[in-house]
Amino acid sequence: MSSSLDKLRAAMETASPTGGEKKSFNDDTLWKPELDKTGNGYAVVRFLPTPEGEEMPWVSYFDHGFQGPGGWYIEKSLTTLNKQDPVSEYNSTLWNTGIEANKEIARKQKRRLHYVSNVYVISDPKNPDNEGKVFKYRFGKKIFEALKEAISPAFADEKAINPFDLRDEGANFKIKIRKVDGYWNYDKSEFENPAPLFADEAKLNSTFSQVHSLSSVIAPSEFKTYEELKEKFERVIGSVSTSTAESVAEDLEEVPWANVVTETVASEPVMQAAESTPQVEEDDAMDYFKNLANES
Repeated sequence: MSSSLDKLRAAMETASPTGGEKKSFNDDTLWKPELDKTGNGYAVVRFLPTPEGEEMPWVSYFDHGFQGPGGWYIEKSLTTLNKQDPVSEYNSTLWNTGIEANKEIARKQKRRLHYVSNVYVISDPKNPDNEGKVFKYRFGKKIFEALKEAISPAFADEKAINPFDLRDEGANFKIKIRKVDGYWNYDKSEFENPAPLFADEAKLNSTFSQVHSLSSVIAPSEFKTYEELKEKFERVIGSVSTSTAESVAEDLEEVPWANVVTETVASEPVMQAAESTPQVEEDDAMDYFKNLANES
């Protein structure tokens, strides 16, 4: 167990996105919990081991999701693949002007980080038909931090577990959701005590045999080209061009989604410092936006 946990710890500390996935509302292999009539959500899952021949039991990717005068822009970011992305270039230019109005637009258009793992659904009160099945589960920073905490506990009296293990080194995960400031909050979620998912070895092997490929989720072919993304981005925000920080600020008063002519910027600025907006679990809000954009 020690060597397995060491490998997971190292991977989590250096975790960076390596791909993207198809829109979740078209993917029936993707599971998500739902809220009940009281506005709360509850489910129990077991995170599953790394699929055969793959590197880790999760993958991650960036995307952008926002609305402009020309409609919705909801696309995976090429920065996931360490390539230039038109939205990140634009956001970097806005941020580097130092103008607060520009920074606010960059914040609204910033990248969102998602993770995907395989899970076995133990309890899903809202959709009991999902119980006993294996799905891909997309989650955000909050759940990923819970996984990291399980592998590397913060306190000496807590024992490390391998949350991706099916046997006695792993544990079931209770997903508890509340609405906080309009977003789904997962702070109450927790792992149960370590125990095998099943006592029957054959059933454990059968469950593992049902895991979905994660490498296919992050295949480069899942991304649009730079040119395709740029064309859509310019259509969404409009085609106003400016060349100076001052004119950007002036245009923002008339055209909130003004475009700018930029030099190439490798990646958008890091916004986890003092000037960043609070980190929240946004995956479920993004699902709503994706469905809305798909219908319009």
